Amino acid sequence: MSSDTPWEHGPPGQPPPLGEGEAEDLLRCICFKTGPPRKVGVELEWLIHDRDRPHVPVPHHRLDAAAGIVRGLPLSAALTFEPGGQLELSSRPADSLMACIDATATDLTAVRDALDGVGLVPVGFGVDPWHPPRRLLREPRYDAMEVSLDRSGPAGRAMMCTTASVQVCLDAGEEEPGPLGYGRRWQLSHLLGAVLVAAFANSSFRLGRPTPWRSARQSLWTDLDPWRPLAPPGLLPPRDAWAAHVLDTPVMCIREEAGPWSVPERLTFRDWIRTGVPRPPVRADLDYHISTLFPPVRPRGHLELRMIDAQHGADGWLVPLAVTTALFDDPEAAETVYRTVKPLAETAGAEPAPRNPLWVGAARDGLADPELRAAAVTCFGAALEALPRLGATTAVQDAVAGFNDRFVARGRCPADDLPELLAPGSPGGPGRPWEGSRS
Repeated sequence: MSSDTPWEHGPPGQPPPLGEGEAEDLLRCICFKTGPPRKVGVELEWLIHDRDRPHVPVPHHRLDAAAGIVRGLPLSAALTFEPGGQLELSSRPADSLMACIDATATDLTAVRDALDGVGLVPVGFGVDPWHPPRRLLREPRYDAMEVSLDRSGPAGRAMMCTTASVQVCLDAGEEEPGPLGYGRRWQLSHLLGAVLVAAFANSSFRLGRPTPWRSARQSLWTDLDPWRPLAPPGLLPPRDAWAAHVLDTPVMCIREEAGPWSVPERLTFRDWIRTGVPRPPVRADLDYHISTLFPPVRPRGHLELRMIDAQHGADGWLVPLAVTTALFDDPEAAETVYRTVKPLAETAGAEPAPRNPLWVGAARDGLADPELRAAAVTCFGAALEALPRLGATTAVQDAVAGFNDRFVARGRCPADDLPELLAPGSPGGPGRPWEGSRS
């Protein structure tokens, strides 16, 4: 997917073959770049619906025309489109939380106004509540992705074409131990991540019907295939664990000079290096392989937290961005939250996220789970105390406080509002338009 493939997608040139030791060294060096946390970014995915008939799929030609209009906007963020037509804005790394929020809000206003002019609206749900998967982008990498993921069932196509998220990007952390050390932040991300899944779960409907999940999006990602959505096992130090995980995960596809890309079965990247068949892999192949792994937290020099459902409402997206940044980058909040979520490791057990009991419970039950609710209450309290120290404006603090009061303090999540929001006669239900272009 476009958001997951920042490196070169085209066929490789003629660089030297990549050796196994070289690949391990590259993975250790490029995926955890340490230094004092000071950068923050966000990647926002949006479903695109007809403003007046949200339950009716938008024809391909309308989406194409809208994409052309939006691509002409002077945005600071990178603009891409996902296989099902979802729009994504990827912010530039910002020096502060407010710089990130301000730049992203400006871009979103421009995008919403442009789409509103052609009767469309960007909608924030973790999974499209109405429409079945429909792939609009036809490119070799998406063709190969579909073939690969189809081997494990229908979750891959649904993921590609009907899901949307808020991805928060934070620095990996400091080399030294402590609340801002990269080892602590890596561990924190896989425990706090379940709390974020539960608090921001916003995808309890698919194909017009309720599902057993508060976050059906998380369940789809979990079911992609046996390897690709998993976190590395927790027995090794982060750098070693990630390097082994990347090399021992099967290759999704092998890029070709012309024609369709080949889709091998159970060929790990390590085996590809060792055999050199069908051709020796090069550095660009390793970069591309990393981009086809979809763990809940992906180290890419920084940490990319991928577990949060897209949020509805004009400022819904900024709440998970502000909360997550505060809990990771404010030392006092980070220490409080680490102590709070560390006991969740017992519930998680030995299975990697997102397939362990902690993460499955978060996706299924949201904050109806008492353990996750208690952790979320403490985490949001710590975030609210930290936001002024990070320079957050009163408006941002109020947005987080409002979410806390409406959902967290009451053991609820946005998914609990969806039956009412999507009911006939409601703003998102059959026969009723979304309210303006600010969904």
